[in-house]
Amino acid sequence: MRVFVTGASGWIGSALVPELLGAGHEVVGLARSDASAAAVEAMGANALRGDVTDLEILEKAAADADGVVHLAFGHDFSRIEETIAADGRAVEAMGAALAGKPFVVASGTPVVPGRPSREDDDPDGTGPVAGRTDIARAVVAMAGRGVRSSVVRLPRSVHGEGDRHGFVTQLIGQDREKGISAYVGDGTQRWPAVHVVDAAHLFRLALEQAPAGAVLHAVGDEGVAIRDLAAVIGARLDLTPTSVTAEEMGFLGLILAGDQPSSSARTQEQLGWRPTRPGLLEDVEEGHYFG
Repeated sequence: MRVFVTGASGWIGSALVPELLGAGHEVVGLARSDASAAAVEAMGANALRGDVTDLEILEKAAADADGVVHLAFGHDFSRIEETIAADGRAVEAMGAALAGKPFVVASGTPVVPGRPSREDDDPDGTGPVAGRTDIARAVVAMAGRGVRSSVVRLPRSVHGEGDRHGFVTQLIGQDREKGISAYVGDGTQRWPAVHVVDAAHLFRLALEQAPAGAVLHAVGDEGVAIRDLAAVIGARLDLTPTSVTAEEMGFLGLILAGDQPSSSARTQEQLGWRPTRPGLLEDVEEGHYFG
């Protein structure tokens, strides 16, 4: 299968491209810079220069491919509405060229008060990134237009060696700066997580096998208590785990304050996917986050 991947040189893309190549697929990766193009080609894939705002390039690349995995998303949260709008246009452009073909798009696991969220839970669609929920719904609806579309929902932490920008990396950096290993409130809030290699494997399975309109959860750890994560980080940095308010942690505090576990039981049953890589606490204990 000839697979077009956006975000191919990014964190998940860098794990997905070798996963696809190892399974015998040909990969074309979107690259918005010379550095990104070099990274894509170094993995053994073909680079296509362009950006997610280049709708003609996206549509043609999708038409020329046997399937598409869309991972790219801008992270300029100061312009989040513009970023989400651009993502919606990119998804629509690619979807329009994919009748009869698989289209896998990344999204996020929802929060359901009192229990782990499941694949059949519909996000409430509120908050600053509510537009992404609308995009995910639009992707699922493409099944009615003949596209074998699916959404892979990612948890709050996609961890692993080489993670430079994820929430765990940000948390460790903030802890070092403040001199404490911080958690919000009593720290019993749970955070879902998945190893990046396990996530990449699920994206491949979705591309190859997921039925049209499928919603999948790339969740390895259903819920890691933030206090336990603070204990592991504190032990590595010789810092005392300390309760703080969400406001004291800024943007990270808002994320850490909520209890947001998530389940992947239905995904595992549907596609036979099994997370096999280290969980979040074990991965952080290995030490590569502190190099």
